[in-house]
Order: sequence, then structure tokens, then C-alpha cells
Amino acid sequence: MGEHENDRLSKYDWLKQFLALPEDIPSGHTFGRVFEPINPKVFERCFRHWVESIVEAPGAQVIPIDGKTLKGSYDREQGKSALHLVSACSIYLLVLLVLKQDDKSNEITAIPALLELLDMAGCIITIDPMGTQTAIAS
Repeated sequence: MGEHENDRLSKYDWLKQFLALPEDIPSGHTFGRVFEPINPKVFERCFRHWVESIVEAPGAQVIPIDGKTLKGSYDREQGKSALHLVSACSIYLLVLLVLKQDDKSNEITAIPALLELLDMAGCIITIDPMGTQTAIAS
């Protein structure tokens, strides 16, 4: 059994916990048709509401903030650069919030927008040296 077949079987075993799979694993196109009509803003609002319902009052929770470039997410044909994200995580290893950066932006401009959306009262925020700007700290 090849590596591709092992990967397919592990996905099948995981998916069958949640879905009836009478015709095997749905194709990527099928997943695309399912997720395409979802409004990202509505999904974000629902996701935040769900996160708030399962995460207790943060107290002295540590929230690390970090930016990442998604390897392989660029599109040479359309001249689009790689996708850059800034995220904040909870101690439960749950990503609380992710913001996509504009192509001509960087973490320094995206971090304040992310911080505006989080309730950080009583939390300890960690950030890499790039984010240690006076405006961000205030």
C-alpha cells in the first residue's frame, strides 16, 4: 500500500466519525461547493460566539500573538504573494482569532487590528520582537 493510499485511509477513518461515506471520501471539489456559499463574516461572528461559550473568563491567561506566512500559498500566475496571517491563541491551544494581512502590509499594522478585537482584560500578551512597538504596547 503506497503512501497516498495510507493518507486516504487515515482521512477516511477520521471523516467516517462524522459523516456517512457510502461513496468514499468526497473530492476537494465537493468540499469547495459546500464551503463556498458560507459568508466569511457570518462564520467569523458565529465562531467567535462559540469560542466565547467554551472559554471561561480568561483571568491571567497567556495569549501569544504571532504572524506566519503560509508556505506555498502564493499564486505566481496571478502575481499574488503568499498569504500572511497574524493569530492569537488561548492556553487551550485554540486559535482565538486570525487576521489576514493585506499584501502590502506587515505584522506591525495587523497586530493592532487583532488586539482591538480581543478582550484582553487581565491577560498576559506575548509577542515577538517585531511587535514591540510603542503604539502596539499602549
